[in-house]
This record gives sequence, C-alpha cells and structure tokens, in this order.
Amino acid sequence: MTLQEIIKSLDDLSVEDKTSLFNVLESQLSQIKEQLQEELLQNKGDNFWQGVLRFRETIEREGIEFTDEDFANLRDRSPGREVEL
Repeated sequence: MTLQEIIKSLDDLSVEDKTSLFNVLESQLSQIKEQLQEELLQNKGDNFWQGVLRFRETIEREGIEFTDEDFANLRDRSPGREVEL
C-alpha cells in the first residue's frame, strides 16, 4: 500500500474507528517505549570491558579462531609519501 492509499483509507474511517485505531497505536507505542526504557536501564553501566567480554563470548560460541596468518600483511609496509621541507 502506498502512503496515499493509507491516507485515503484513514479519511474513509468514521470518527469512532479513527479513535479506536489511535488508541491501539498509542498503546503499542507506549509498550515499545517501556521496552526500550527497560533495555536502556539494563545496559546502563555497560563499559568497554563488558563489551570485550561479550565479544569474546560470541567468538567462543560461534567457534571462530584467529591465527597469526589472519593478521599477516595487515599493516601497510610502504614508507609513505615523500614530503619536501
């Protein structure tokens, strides 16, 4: 459905139906806001170290292993650009 079709269908609703729809949407929005606030409170106090620990847990759980070969030739060994002073 396009936005214009949605607007047209809303215009066709009775006042009671519009009120009912508004109340349902308002209720759902309120629930979403409460869930977000709870998540923010749970994550409050997260710091860098906790993020590192979560990363490590994910790596272990998914069985990902890093070797020295993964990091070989990662750094650009070129001398850089020439600068005239």
